[in-house]
Amino acid sequence: MLGTQFTKGSPNWLDLGSPDTEAAAAFYGAVFGWDFRSAGPDAGGYGFFQQDGATVAALGPLDEGAHSAWTVYFQTPDASATQKASEAAGGTTRTEAFDVMDAGRMANLTDPAGAEFAVWQPGTMQGLEKTSSPNTLLWAELHVPDPESTLGFYKSLFDWRWAQMDAPGMTYRVISTAEGDQEDASFGGAAEAQEGMKPSWVPYFAVEDADATSRSVQGNGGQVLMPAADIPDVGRIAWLADPFGALFAVLKPSPRM
Repeated sequence: MLGTQFTKGSPNWLDLGSPDTEAAAAFYGAVFGWDFRSAGPDAGGYGFFQQDGATVAALGPLDEGAHSAWTVYFQTPDASATQKASEAAGGTTRTEAFDVMDAGRMANLTDPAGAEFAVWQPGTMQGLEKTSSPNTLLWAELHVPDPESTLGFYKSLFDWRWAQMDAPGMTYRVISTAEGDQEDASFGGAAEAQEGMKPSWVPYFAVEDADATSRSVQGNGGQVLMPAADIPDVGRIAWLADPFGALFAVLKPSPRM
């Protein structure tokens, strides 16, 4: 499972672009109990979702022409070099690498299949301060038409490893960083995108009750895209969207996980 001792290729940051940051903060506060703290007057409306004072995600206004979505960031020792490697491997650059004051350096990229992601080179801000506990990021899942080919792209950037496992109706690939025991270093997975689904990275948040969270999402103006269902040896999963259409999922993990 995802931790906070980040290495190259780890998901180390997560943020949401929203057309109404005040309403989005209220929604996620109601669903997950998060507090929102502004990053300050020079941050352009950007700020941090926190749980018990620990940063678990971030929120900011949408860039012009963008749609509301969660963006998963992966750790890199050199954001500029990763941007160039992405372009050489068939990816595209949405925002060239730039410094975020002294917090770190980032770039917004898109893989060859069209899934958007970002990279974060830590400065004073290492990354998320809390993961893999209730109402925090637990898993990151890639949905693209050809997972094997697209994972080859990411391997060229981060040296990821992956292992196939059988899942209901699909072949699922469990992704791990390059360092350490492969199972212990797993942080996400890849699956073939369903018909009509836009290629994307989907963040999964751990919850204590996927059904109750789904009801809370609906009660606060969001949508249930896939009702809570049990996945053998994984847990109970639901796919959801906030009031502005940003997709995310929740997982009540199986005790075996």
